[in-house]
Amino acid sequence: MARRYQSKLTWDDVTPEHLFLNRRQIMAGTGALLGAGLIGGTAQAQDVLEPNTWEEITTYNNYYEFGTGKTDPSANAHTLTTSPWAVEIDGMVDNPGTYSFEDIMAGVEVEERIYRFRCVEAWSMVIPWNGFELADLLARVGVQDGARYVAFETALRPDEMPGVRVPVLDWPYREGLRLDEAMHPLTIMATGIYGRDIPNQNGAPMRLVVPWKYGFKSIKSIVRITLTDEEPPTSWNMANAREYGFYSNVNPNVPHRRWSQDSERRIGGGLFARRVPTLMFNGYEEDVASLYDGMDLSENY
Repeated sequence: MARRYQSKLTWDDVTPEHLFLNRRQIMAGTGALLGAGLIGGTAQAQDVLEPNTWEEITTYNNYYEFGTGKTDPSANAHTLTTSPWAVEIDGMVDNPGTYSFEDIMAGVEVEERIYRFRCVEAWSMVIPWNGFELADLLARVGVQDGARYVAFETALRPDEMPGVRVPVLDWPYREGLRLDEAMHPLTIMATGIYGRDIPNQNGAPMRLVVPWKYGFKSIKSIVRITLTDEEPPTSWNMANAREYGFYSNVNPNVPHRRWSQDSERRIGGGLFARRVPTLMFNGYEEDVASLYDGMDLSENY
C-alpha cells in the first residue's frame, strides 16, 4: 500500500483566507509548503502557488447538472438539497450499506490539502481543500480480495438539477479509478474549501479530488461508491472515448483531440495573463508516476 500522506501544516498555518491571499506571507511560507509535500515536486521549482480566492473557486465551475456555462453552477446549484445526505457503498466490500454523511464524517480525520486543479479545457486553479483520504473510508468498509476498481456516481435529481433535463451526458454522472489510484494518499474526499463547508456548485456535501488527473475525474456530490473487479464505465469516456480516456492523467505530451495540453491558463490572472507550461501529472509526478510504470501513457490516456 502507498505511504500515508503526512502534512506538517496546522489549521492555523493555512486555513484563514486572508493569510492565503497575503502574497508576502505566501512567499514566506513557501518553504513550509514544500517541506510538507503539499505541492508536487516539479511544480515546486516552477512558481509559488498562490491559492485562488473563494470567489474564483466558487463562481468558475464545471457542473453540467446545473448548466454548461462556467457561471451556471453558482447561479443554479442552490436548488440542491444536501442534508440529509447518504452514500451507498456496495460491490466487493465486507460492510456494504447506505452510510449517512454524518456517519462517514464521524470515522475519518479531516485535514487541509493545497492542490493544483487542472481542467481538461486547459485552465487551472490552486484550491485549499478540506477533506479526508479516500483510503480511510475504503478501509472502514473492507475491500475484498479481487477488487480492482472503484466506481462513483453523482446524485441525479431532475427537480433540483436543471441541467439534467438536457441530454448532454448519459445521466447520472459516473466516474472511476483503479484501486491503487483510489488508495493513493493524495486521493481525497473533499468536504470543504478554506475551512468552510464545500458549496453546492463545488460538489457538496462530498466530492472526489484526484489532483494529478483532469478535473472531470473528480466527481461531485457522490451518492454511490462501488468496488468492482471490472473497469467501470465513465461518463465522458462513454460520450466520446477518443477524447476522454479512462485514466485522464494530466499529460502535456498527449493533446486533447481538439487542442493542445502543453500549456494552461491560470484562473485569476486577468484577461492578459501569460499561459504557463502544463506539468506532467499536474506537478505530482514524483508522487504518482510509479503507478503507471511500464504503461504507454499515449495509449492509456
